[in-house]
Amino acid sequence: MNKKDLRKYIRMQKQQFTNEQLEELSLPVIKKLKAHPRVKAAKTILMYYSLADEVNTHKVIDELLAEGKTILLPAVISDTEMEIRYYEGPKDLMGGFFDIMEPIGRTFTGYEAIDVAVVPGMSFDLQCNRLGRGKGYYDRFLPKIPQAYKIGVCFPFQKLPGIPAEENDMKVDEVI
Repeated sequence: MNKKDLRKYIRMQKQQFTNEQLEELSLPVIKKLKAHPRVKAAKTILMYYSLADEVNTHKVIDELLAEGKTILLPAVISDTEMEIRYYEGPKDLMGGFFDIMEPIGRTFTGYEAIDVAVVPGMSFDLQCNRLGRGKGYYDRFLPKIPQAYKIGVCFPFQKLPGIPAEENDMKVDEVI
């Protein structure tokens, strides 16, 4: 199956669930993420503010912030680039590109300080390959943070034995 068809297949899988069911499916994933030793030890974490059809990260972002961690979120700034901004609470969010809630706060440029990056994906495989939504934002950004431990998060039905991967597709270190 090519990438386009796989994205379509995963979207169809997601549509079989209600928002409430996806919320329930998010709970064990987020519980594992929050208990992860790398997350517990991290001072600075790059997260993502989830869309309705993704593992819900809204609550855990605020919980990690309350624990004193520096939380960063991406903000799309063009058709090809995203930048990273500090997240200081829900008041910092505003609808951005693709109707994704994005932080409006200060830009973060100290990439070397990012300990963990929590990365969304349409699908992940056993080799930690990641299939994104097709725009390449994370594939272009992740090489800028080689020291960060990259954790892919997804629903169980998004984990597949193998997915198509090309040289420019960035892997994660682990999938939850």
